Amino acid sequence: MKTLIDAHTHTVASGHAYSTIQEMARAAADKGIQILAITEHAPSIPGTCTPIYFRNMHVIPREMYGVKLLMGAELNILDTRGTLDLDERYYEKYLDLRIAGIHQLCYTPGTPEENTDGMIAAIRNPWVQIITHPGDGTAELLFEPIVLAAKESRTLLEINSSSLIPSRHKEKARPNNLEILRLCKRYEVPVILGSDAHISFSVGDYRYAWPLIEETGFPEALIVNDKPDFFLRYIDKRG
Repeated sequence: MKTLIDAHTHTVASGHAYSTIQEMARAAADKGIQILAITEHAPSIPGTCTPIYFRNMHVIPREMYGVKLLMGAELNILDTRGTLDLDERYYEKYLDLRIAGIHQLCYTPGTPEENTDGMIAAIRNPWVQIITHPGDGTAELLFEPIVLAAKESRTLLEINSSSLIPSRHKEKARPNNLEILRLCKRYEVPVILGSDAHISFSVGDYRYAWPLIEETGFPEALIVNDKPDFFLRYIDKRG
């Protein structure tokens, strides 16, 4: 399968990444990627962008080096109610893509049931198009209701390759992502592979996710990374 989409990357603006927008776009072009999303961390992550950064995204060309560029944000799910950390007035006016995930630095955890309720609230938020690294183990979750909610809401679940890097010591990431893939296969729910690239060399790099795809026999028909037109239609939840 040829990688044509990377919908989860960060630049120096996120505060702990190491390449510029142009460097990320150039790397995407060199790898034959057609759609690249720059999804900077929303304000609750230490050292990241302030809201004014997102307000000024209109100055950024939406095509670079032949690559379609989506400028967005990785919103933080803050609590078990699914609260997000950027005001809704930014979503339509300034962001091409809105992805959301749980990060330990700014999440107030509850029981597995409460954590699951919070993630499902984010999944059902009509502005949220992708849930990032749900299987990384930051919060204990119940995956079957999450997969079913994602199917109902047309919200993509990400299989995050970066979470699976052995040196990151996320021991639950592998079994959790295997469970997500098996459930998505059973219920025929599309997934998206995410690089979570924090440097240009990692754009479109899914090397740690592919072995899980193979182990589960996950059908390529349900992976959106080689389907640009389908991806753009699927994330257009608001018509």
